[in-house]
Amino acid sequence: MTFRTINLILVACLISIGCKKDIEQTENTLKMESPDNTSISLLDNVKLAINPTFEDWVLFENGTYIIFDETNSAENIEAEALKLIKEFGPVSAGGPAGDFNVISLNKTKGWVVSGHGYGMYTYVHPDELDTDLPNDVVIGLFGRSKRDKDGNNPKIIHINRSN
Repeated sequence: MTFRTINLILVACLISIGCKKDIEQTENTLKMESPDNTSISLLDNVKLAINPTFEDWVLFENGTYIIFDETNSAENIEAEALKLIKEFGPVSAGGPAGDFNVISLNKTKGWVVSGHGYGMYTYVHPDELDTDLPNDVVIGLFGRSKRDKDGNNPKIIHINRSN
């Protein structure tokens, strides 16, 4: 079996059985611990994860966000984000959507999972995982499952525009 096949099997298992701990959800924002052990929302974590030079971005309910820059700029980023998440968000067996990279964050707890689809990332907080010492495969597969949820049922919770 190839790594891609194993990856897709693991994604399917995670999606079907779930691996997420219960997290308090209020007004479509997850409440999580920050590095100083205070409560911080999904939106606040994502703001800390994004390089501030990127001012145009859209955040979806499960933590997937799309950054717009000169490469993928759009007049209506809401409509473009919905189009992109529907196209590149869902994970399908044997497709490139199963590939991912995991990036550790410095300004907040957690990781960003990138992959198929330019400018599209998914935030994963340590409290969402069932292990205290997750590896990149666990983080990446969980991030992909969150992105799959956003791709199949996209709900925008924040739009950030430059002035």
